[in-house]
Amino acid sequence: MTDAAFPDDPLQRLLAVMARLRDPKDGCLWDIEQTFATIAPYTVEEAYEVADAIERGDLGDLKEELGDLLLQVVFHSRMAEEQSAFAFDDVAATIADKMIRRHPHVFADTAYSSVAEQKDDWETIKAAERKAKAKGGVLDDVPVGLPALTRAVKLTKRAARVGFEWPSVHEILDKLREEAAELEAEIDVADAEKIREELGDLLFVCANLARKLDVEPEDALRAANAKFVRRFRFIEAGLAARGKTLDQSDLAEMDALWNDAKAAEKKA
Repeated sequence: MTDAAFPDDPLQRLLAVMARLRDPKDGCLWDIEQTFATIAPYTVEEAYEVADAIERGDLGDLKEELGDLLLQVVFHSRMAEEQSAFAFDDVAATIADKMIRRHPHVFADTAYSSVAEQKDDWETIKAAERKAKAKGGVLDDVPVGLPALTRAVKLTKRAARVGFEWPSVHEILDKLREEAAELEAEIDVADAEKIREELGDLLFVCANLARKLDVEPEDALRAANAKFVRRFRFIEAGLAARGKTLDQSDLAEMDALWNDAKAAEKKA
């Protein structure tokens, strides 16, 4: 089939391309053998690549990565259509209906006095949707497949809506110090399993603190990662200017260059 045989409309063209790739007779062997489970990791990966393009401010890459992510939606939708479960149009209709339902101030007569009030009502609408789906416990439908840090935020946010919440940031900070002390005690004992458990508790409290501060922890950690890379490259460049490599240096020299990097950033 030539390119001219596909529809002119870009979305319909993409749907036709995927249908051809999944064609049992004339399609691609790799695409044909895929399932929801085998494609899921690629879906997650593409979402991260979208976030990376945004972080770098590269709109050219963002256009391409959004296309890759859209392909994932089309791929899953095609497999579902083959099972007579749903099709791409159903996916689009479902999300459009959800957006209309969750924005009564735009598509109905509801009025909010503040963004905070709007966010509260958004959560109320979502809670009603979950109840209508006959979910079990409060935390049951928080996806297990989310990145652990993101899931921790969602779990604590969901619990907070029913009153299971520290009243202030300072109490979370107290808990953070408590968990750090417990981790330190287990490090002294050298119990690997307990260290793992206490470190997990510490990270969970950090996620809860981020939520309380209205900071997206994944974004904050990505920024910290970028800062680390930037400063470490400064160390490498500084050593190279002295005719040295990393393995010809020591911690004291590298730490001094790290502090130089910090000072340069503050000055900039």
